[in-house]
Amino acid sequence: MINTWWTLKIALRALSANKMRSALTMLGVIIGVGAVIAMLAVGTGASQRIAQQIESIGSNLLIVLPGSTTSGGVRMGAGTQPTLTLGDAEAIKKDCPAVAYVAPTLQGVAQVVYGHANWSTEVEGTTPDIMAVRNWSIAAGRAFTSQDVRSATKVCLLGQTVADNLFGSQNPVGLTIRIKNIPFKVLGVLAAKGQSVMGQDQDDVVFIPVTTAQKRLFGTAFPGMVRVVMVEAVSADALDAAQRQMTALLRQRHHLGPKQADDFTVRNLTQFMQAAEASSRVMTLLLAAIASVSLLVGGIGIMNIMLVSVTERTREIGIRMAVGARTSAIRAQFVIEALTLSVMGGIVGIVAGVGVSKVISALAGWPTVISVFSVVTAFGFSALVGIFFGYYPAYKASLLDPILALRYE
Repeated sequence: MINTWWTLKIALRALSANKMRSALTMLGVIIGVGAVIAMLAVGTGASQRIAQQIESIGSNLLIVLPGSTTSGGVRMGAGTQPTLTLGDAEAIKKDCPAVAYVAPTLQGVAQVVYGHANWSTEVEGTTPDIMAVRNWSIAAGRAFTSQDVRSATKVCLLGQTVADNLFGSQNPVGLTIRIKNIPFKVLGVLAAKGQSVMGQDQDDVVFIPVTTAQKRLFGTAFPGMVRVVMVEAVSADALDAAQRQMTALLRQRHHLGPKQADDFTVRNLTQFMQAAEASSRVMTLLLAAIASVSLLVGGIGIMNIMLVSVTERTREIGIRMAVGARTSAIRAQFVIEALTLSVMGGIVGIVAGVGVSKVISALAGWPTVISVFSVVTAFGFSALVGIFFGYYPAYKASLLDPILALRYE
C-alpha cells in the first residue's frame, strides 16, 4: 500500500531541491491558466453585454418596414416608398392572434428647447404599446395614453440623455418644452437603456403620440402614414406565425395580387440579435481554445523536466527499489511531483488571470466577467495536464531495473 503522505513529502523535497527549474516549469502552466481565465472573462463579458442590449431592444420583436421605390431601373431599398399606415398597425393588433403588442412610429430629428438650453434629438411619434414592445419603463412621471393618441395631445416622454441635457438635475415632469417651436408638456422620463448593439444612444429620444407627430410636427405624404411598425409576438415560438399572419393581412389590405411582390418588408430582429449573441459565444470558446494551447505547452514542459529528473535520479530510484519500494510507489512519486507542479502553477495562474482581466477591463474599457466555471475549468484542466504529462516519466521510472539503476553514474 502506498503511503501517500510520505510520497508527497519526498516529491516536495525533490522539487524544492531545484527551485529555479521547478518555477520555470510551472511558468507554462501559469501562463496557460491565466490566459484561459482572461480570455473567458473577456468573451463572457462581451456575451453578457450583447444579451443586455438584446433585452433593451425588446424580446420576440418583428419590424415591418415600408416598400421600396424603383427609379430608372434602380431599386432604392426597403423603406423608400411610404406604404404603411396607422390603420395597418391597428389591423395587425386586432386580426393577428400571434401578435401581442404593436407600436407604429413616425420619427424625425428636431431641435428641443427648454429655457436657454436646447438639444437636437430623435423625436418618435408612437403609441403606448412602445413601452411593452421596447421593454421600456418609466423612471419618473407617467406614460401617455391611448386617449392622448386619439386626441393628438401635445405631450411627450423624454429619454434620459435629453432630460440631462435640457434640465440637468431638475425634475422635468410637468414642465413644458418646445419641439419645432410647438409647446409640449413633459409627462415623464424614460428609464436609462444605454447604447444599442450598433453603438447608438437609445436614451437620446423623445416619444410623442403618433397622431401628434403626423398632424402637428412632421406631416405625412398621405393620411395616417407611419414609417415603421414594431411588433411583439406573444412568444418566441409564435414569431414565425406572427410573420405569416402579418404578411397575409398586409397583402390583403394593400390589395396585392398573387403575382405582385410585397410592398413592405417584415424582419425578425430577435433572430438577428440572437445570431450576434451566438457568434459572441463561439468567439469566447475560440479564445479559450487558443489560450488552452499554452496549457498543453506547459504540460509538455512538465513532461520534459520530469524525464530529465528521472534520468538524474536513476541511482536514487535504484536504491529505493533495492530496499523494497514497489513500482507503484515509484510511479506515484513522480506523478505527484508533476501534479504538484501543475496545481501550484494553476493557483498562481488563477491569480494572474483575474489580475489580467481587471487590467484589460480598466485599460481597454471592455466588460469582463470572471465566472466560477471558468476558474474551475482552467484549474481542473491544469491538474489533468499534470497527471497526463507526468504519467509517462513516472511509468518509465517504475520500470527501471534496480541492478542497472544502482550501477548508473
